[in-house]
Amino acid sequence: MHIPMRVIVEIAANQFPVEIGTTLRVPRLPADPGSMVEFHRILMAEDPAGTVHVGTPYIAGTVQAEILEHGKSDKVIVFKKKRRKGYKRFKGHRQLYTRIRITDIQLRSGSTAEI
Repeated sequence: MHIPMRVIVEIAANQFPVEIGTTLRVPRLPADPGSMVEFHRILMAEDPAGTVHVGTPYIAGTVQAEILEHGKSDKVIVFKKKRRKGYKRFKGHRQLYTRIRITDIQLRSGSTAEI
């Protein structure tokens, strides 16, 4: 199949629209920076001619990405208080993330439906 212009891929239970060269911030992946990862859950694809292919539930193919870095998001503060009761709770949380760059998209003819 042709290299698609755009695809929607599922990464760590989240859906991301990607193209070749796109840089994404996704939930932490268990791989080292500089390594390559593959994602097999392609939900939808649009080829350069404008034809949209929808997976049932997924399209057969892979999206390859390079891991650029790992990091932590900004701190989210959770503060709870009940007035006149002496109740205060203070918590902070920093979500871990991985920054990736999409390097290649390959689709195989298979379980797709055209729109």
